[in-house]
Amino acid sequence: MSHTFYIAMSYGIAGLISLCLIAWVWLDGRARRRELAQLEAAGIRRRSATATATAPEGGKA
Repeated sequence: MSHTFYIAMSYGIAGLISLCLIAWVWLDGRARRRELAQLEAAGIRRRSATATATAPEGGKA
């Protein structure tokens, strides 16, 4: 076998790993958004949502 085979295989494996990582992050993001929506529907709010609403002008406490 030639070096071309090994080079092509390394690019292929690197591309496959990259696609798997992208899919994992995308699916995990969807799951976190779904969990956040369920928590907000249950009445649980994020602390950051109330902190920005009650912060004085200029954004400093």
